Amino acid sequence: MTDSPPKGRNLAGIIPLSGRKDSLNLPWPDYLQPLGEDFLALERSVHECAVAGCDSIWIVCNDDVSPIVRKRIGDYVMSPRFFEEKAFVKRKDYHEKWVPIYYTPIAQKDRRRRDSLGWSALHGALTAFLISDSMSQWTRPSKYFVSFPYGIYDPLLSREHRSIIRGPESFYFSHKGSTVRSNKYLGFTFFPEDWPKFKWNIKKQCTGGDRSIPPSERWSGKDFCLKKIFNLESVQIDNKVEIEQYYELESWGTLREYYSSNLDIKKPGKWFMKPYIFKRKDNE
Repeated sequence: MTDSPPKGRNLAGIIPLSGRKDSLNLPWPDYLQPLGEDFLALERSVHECAVAGCDSIWIVCNDDVSPIVRKRIGDYVMSPRFFEEKAFVKRKDYHEKWVPIYYTPIAQKDRRRRDSLGWSALHGALTAFLISDSMSQWTRPSKYFVSFPYGIYDPLLSREHRSIIRGPESFYFSHKGSTVRSNKYLGFTFFPEDWPKFKWNIKKQCTGGDRSIPPSERWSGKDFCLKKIFNLESVQIDNKVEIEQYYELESWGTLREYYSSNLDIKKPGKWFMKPYIFKRKDNE
């Protein structure tokens, strides 16, 4: 008998928000930018994680923005698989499945030291692992799916490849041959055993707090791009799926390219995301 769940049993969705400087210069963070009528970039990532088959979703954002994010997103969403299967079952309420959403801030010891966007994704994975493992070894994630709200593409593509995303092999979305390893905000997966490799890759490249170097050059990890963290030969790419239409929240020019394109990302129905807010009962 193994001491951990088999690969594909518990898939944790990670949505990193912290660790990236906003580039659109608007009164709100870039991930709250509308992609359509009443539909935000962050909600696109939540939808992508849900249709990919994630059993939980972990949003990494600090305490200064988490209240407004939670008010918009909520504490859980209904699994899209319910809507796919409800026409084929008698007891619809019995087949309802909810995907919980958790909010976690970057640890204080990591802020302004290594809190890049890539580290934000790794911190979300670590938090998901530690909290789940404290409850039971059978609830700990066996795989992570990272979705960036700064990349714009059809979230329903994840549904087409759900079995691979949840399966025992790694999965990467790519555009023109480029993945997250080329600084693209494209979804990808990694395993718990990959986490120490990414951390060591950051540690060996970071300048640290050595006072013999100028202050501006200390703790270089906070400025690491995605490529510098995730481009590791020791982490294998088993499956890479090319997508045709991909845009970024990198500048107003790239956002205009999306607005003028024929890519129509529609908001899912209200039963999927209202938002749902957990209300504790008085006797609990």
